[in-house]
Amino acid sequence: MSKLVLKPGSTDLVQSGFQTLIPLDRLIKSPDNARKTPHSAASLASLRASIAAKGILQNLIVKPEVGEDGTETGFYFVTAGEGRRLAQIARAKDAEIPRDTPMPCVIRETDDAHEVSLDENVTREAMTPADQYEAFRALNIDRGMDAAEIAARFGVSEHTVKQRLRLGAVSPVLMQAYRDEKLTLTQLMAYAVTEDHARQEAAFDRLKGVYNDAFHIKRLLTEGQVSHTDRRAKLIGMQAYESAGGVIERDLFTEDGGGYFTDAALLDQLVMQHLAQVAAATRQAEGWKWAEVAMDYPYSNGWGRVYKETQDLSADDSAALLAAQEALEALVAPFEGADELPDDIDRQAGELETEIERLEALEDAYLPEDIARGGVFVSLAHDGTINLTRGLIRPEDEVPEPKDEPEDEDADAPETDDETDGLARDGNEPGSVAGEDEEGEGDIAEDVPLSDLLLRDLTTHRTLALRYALAEQPELAARFLVHKLTLDTFYNQRSVTCLDITARRAPIEQYADGLDETPTAAALNTRHEAWAEGLPEDPRDLWAHIQTLDAETLGALLAHCTASTVFAVVQPYMPKAAYAASVEMAAHIGLDMTGHWRPTARSYFSRVTKGQILAAVRQAVGDEAAVRLTKLKKPEMAAAAEQLVAATGWLPMCLRTPVLPDQQEPDAPCALPAPEGTDGLPDLPEAAE
Repeated sequence: MSKLVLKPGSTDLVQSGFQTLIPLDRLIKSPDNARKTPHSAASLASLRASIAAKGILQNLIVKPEVGEDGTETGFYFVTAGEGRRLAQIARAKDAEIPRDTPMPCVIRETDDAHEVSLDENVTREAMTPADQYEAFRALNIDRGMDAAEIAARFGVSEHTVKQRLRLGAVSPVLMQAYRDEKLTLTQLMAYAVTEDHARQEAAFDRLKGVYNDAFHIKRLLTEGQVSHTDRRAKLIGMQAYESAGGVIERDLFTEDGGGYFTDAALLDQLVMQHLAQVAAATRQAEGWKWAEVAMDYPYSNGWGRVYKETQDLSADDSAALLAAQEALEALVAPFEGADELPDDIDRQAGELETEIERLEALEDAYLPEDIARGGVFVSLAHDGTINLTRGLIRPEDEVPEPKDEPEDEDADAPETDDETDGLARDGNEPGSVAGEDEEGEGDIAEDVPLSDLLLRDLTTHRTLALRYALAEQPELAARFLVHKLTLDTFYNQRSVTCLDITARRAPIEQYADGLDETPTAAALNTRHEAWAEGLPEDPRDLWAHIQTLDAETLGALLAHCTASTVFAVVQPYMPKAAYAASVEMAAHIGLDMTGHWRPTARSYFSRVTKGQILAAVRQAVGDEAAVRLTKLKKPEMAAAAEQLVAATGWLPMCLRTPVLPDQQEPDAPCALPAPEGTDGLPDLPEAAE
């Protein structure tokens, strides 16, 4: 460390003796200092604030520097107190104090400097947390210092001061239990979720010896309150709730600094008011006949539903859409191949894309007559967002299906309505009994419905019969299955079918960066779009289309829909059963992951340890290649490993496909076709994972 320049005449300030004042610019770091790890920025900031507020409370221990000729140089090594010296130097650099500010020092020439430094850092006991919390509380209560002032004087964050003040407000009974080691700090922090001493002590007595972990402590103290993570709290927000007169008990010991809404009834009232406002605005803006609200959507409402239908754009909208598309293409064309667009071009492109999306949305809309008789239901989703369910039709607003006239006067019984799925047959409503004539009033008896219990009983028997009959017709069963899977895969609406099967196509792009840019994703999207183009636009026409498919096409569509449901992403909070099943599936398919992913510095090697990199190179190339990489830094090692294993087909263990015991190595593994003129691997971008 370079020495600060002495001012002329400053040597006269140095006094000989046991205790003295020495200018700051004469103090230098001692080579015998036992602390080798530099002081943290936070500790120096705290020490600097303390010195600025209260001065130096403890003398520095120093030893004179001696030159080669044995005479003192006028500088002093700081044996103990290096942190205080650095804090004062920082203040001097910011012109808070002169560079030659006198520092209280004790000169110790005979003691071992290293031993003194070690003793300074080891043989001292920090203030107990309990005493520290109460001391901060005393500054706040007795001296009137707020959290910001205390933070400034001690060089800590205001949030830290608030935490310590909250712990200082814990009941004396609990604080004593903490001193007696009957409570841990974590438990004490849990009790601090409320400042009510009576509630704290009652919970402490109730939980003695059982369920006294932090979770159960907080749960008991906040019973009847609403956590800030609740969907209602997320919708309203803390500020709006407090503005309405609500009180929040802050939990200062969570990372997000949340709390608990103490008045659940007020919160519910605010939620319903907000939902009602959204419902009224939606109804007015879109023209629905009615709008209702509830916290949860009533699934057993008995309402029908209509959906958006494809409509032709008006001439003006069509022209505007074409103009926007052409403008966007012309705007970005000069930057084709660039990593990113200039800011102004990117902004203009975003505005054009927004306009294109708005115009394209007009092609898929509700019919005006459906809006005139339908409604919208506003409810609260699980994540605190608003859920709008449009197109709901009440029974009284249903449009009756037109019925064909009977061919002759004797055919006085109405035809069976196919959409009732056999609930009304032979002119009977559900619950009527054919041929029954009670005291000559047969027509009246036909209008009497069956009880719900009997109707459930009869339709259960019918369901059983359908299961038996369908199982005897595998070809037809396959078509019904493809019909249901195709509805779920390609149509954004509730499937109208009696098969209780759901094809869930879970998105996986968010789990791996750059996944949508890989050749595999492009090939799969192309295949999906090709299938979509061949399907009817109206889902009601899908069954007729399914019946026209030959066995080969039907099987291919079934395979595509089934494949879209595969989900084997390993996540830390999820069971691994699905991944284990996917390993067996890969073995039966003969999956070769080298056709879909390759290890690069970005996709793999930079994300594992150096030991794992060397192990991979050793497996793929050999010990000699691994030894050559041992002395490289990690970035260079990762880049070199990428080059070494590129042509070997090496894969991490989790991507390897095992060979089933009763089969040989697959002759034709399931991989993407190799592009012409390559080494058999598609040109995968580095982000592919």
